[in-house]
Order: sequence, then structure tokens, then C-alpha cells
Amino acid sequence: MIDPDKVAAHLDRLAKPKGSLGRLEDLAVRLGSIQGTLKPETKPRRLIVFAGDHGVVADGVGIWPQAVTGVMVAMIAAGRASCSALARACDASVRLIDVGSAMGEVPSSPLYCDRRVGRGTLSLAQGPAMTADQFWAAWMAGQTAVAEARADGMRIVVLGEIGIGNTTAAAALIALGCEHDSDALVGAGAGATAETLDRKRTIVREAVARARDVMADDPVAAMAAVAGFEIVAMAGAIAAAGDADLPVVLDGVVSGAAAIVAQAVDPAALETAIASHVSAEPAHRIALESLGLEPYLDWGLRLGEGTGALLMLPMLDAAAALLKDVATLDEVTGGGGG
Repeated sequence: MIDPDKVAAHLDRLAKPKGSLGRLEDLAVRLGSIQGTLKPETKPRRLIVFAGDHGVVADGVGIWPQAVTGVMVAMIAAGRASCSALARACDASVRLIDVGSAMGEVPSSPLYCDRRVGRGTLSLAQGPAMTADQFWAAWMAGQTAVAEARADGMRIVVLGEIGIGNTTAAAALIALGCEHDSDALVGAGAGATAETLDRKRTIVREAVARARDVMADDPVAAMAAVAGFEIVAMAGAIAAAGDADLPVVLDGVVSGAAAIVAQAVDPAALETAIASHVSAEPAHRIALESLGLEPYLDWGLRLGEGTGALLMLPMLDAAAALLKDVATLDEVTGGGGG
């Protein structure tokens, strides 16, 4: 990484009014400082989607059955999901890491990788969702996925997830990590009725209260009690990208929860994180504010899968082009500087 002021000074020397490209210049500073160069590269890039099931679905926190996770895993493996289409449009490869789906027969696809810590978490409504050992196994799955992306020459990684029930876990993690009232953080997720939303709020409130009792003494145990395998894997991926000076683009509320976990484990984990957008889920804005991350888009997105993060890639291309391809004032004026 290099000093952001050095990148900003270069932008100020370009043949344009200072600051005239607004937040695109902010993004160029972020990208250039992370990669440690005034000539950043944005290709090749990879979307890594982590999949996991949640036992709390059986407690009625939403309107979709757990089997939908497996259906969507198969759709991503077949290249037919929303994230698949956007990844192709943005010239990004896709890697699907199954860290905790409950599906039996797994997809036959070069995109799919089975690194399951378990076949879904236990229900956070009934007790701890996972053990500490499972937490660290999921964390390492995320770290390994980023190490593989680096070995394959990726210059940017984009994170996504799939897991019915994971907005319940995300709201609980954000309430726990941000010390915020949980009722205000619970949204509809993939869909809810008034009854399921009320039940979701109650379950999150009670689970967070139990986790808070152990947070000071054992934060990993507290987070494991309400997390999901795919969320912890994303957290490990975020930290690994930070260690590697590799830009990592975050998606919606679930990746916001993963960032909360990553920072709790490793205070320097977000060194290379870029917040793509703010989700329609109420917990996401609170998470981003707590993390000090300012999103670039506010389009009411709430799908997940890394779809919002993929939409940042053309903007990152533009930011890199700005740094690399625009003439300086000295070049235009022959060094006169006037």
C-alpha cells in the first residue's frame, strides 16, 4: 500500500479541475493506495460466493424453505443465477465455495467447491449456532479461497453469499458487534409476513442477549453463537485480502455482518475493503457506519450473491483508467504549470 495523499496529489495534477470527478476520485485514491501504485489493475477479478444453511429457518423466520439454498447453489454452479449474469457482464470469474449447505448431491461444476464445515448451522434460536472449532474452520475456508484467488493472479476479489435465513444471523451479529438495539436492525430479508417478521425480531433479540453475556470474555464464542458458516468464511476472506493488499469489494447486509466479524478478530482486517452499496436491509447502514465504510451506491438492493458488489467493477475500471490514462497538466502545458 502507499500513502493515499500521494495518489490524491497525482489526481490533482491531471488535466481537469481539482476534484471535478467527485467520488470517482475518492475511489481512485482508495484503489491506487491499496494496490500501492499509480497504475492500478482491475483485471483479472473474481467473485467468490460462499454458501451456507441456517438451522434457524426451521423456527419460522421467513417465508422460504431451507431447500432454496441448494436450488440457488445449483443455479450459480450452472451459471444461471443473477450473480452469474452480472459476473459475465462485468468480466469476472466465479468461484462457489460451499461451506455449509444442507444439500445432499452436490453440483458437478468447475465453479463448485465443497468445503463444508457442516450441513448448516444449528438454530441460533435454541442455542449456539456453531462451535468455536467450526468458526475457525469456516474462517480458514475463506482464507483459502482468497489465497487461491491470489495464486490465480486476481487483482480484485468480490464477495457474495447465498443462504436462506442468513439475514437473521446478520442482524444478530450486527446488533452484537455494534451494541445496537436488535429490533431496529431486523428486516424482511428474502421476504416476510408480519407474523414471521415479529418472530424473527424476537428470536434475534433473545439470541443477542445470550451472546452478549459472553462477548466480553469470549468474543469468538459469542459471534459463533449467532453466525453462519458462510458469514464467517466471508470474514476470513476479508481478513486474508487485507493481509495481501488485495482490494476486496463487499456486498450487502450479510457481508456487512462478515466485516463486523473480521474486524473483531483482526482489527486491521478492513485495510483493503471497499463498500459497494448500502442495502435496503436496515442493519446494513448501521454496520457500515460502525466500520467507517462509506458505500458508493444506494439503489435499494437486497439480493445478495455479490450482485451489488459486482456493480462496482465498472466504476473500479473507470477509477483505474483515470489514474493511468489521463494526461497531466504539465504534459498539456509543456511543463509551464499555468
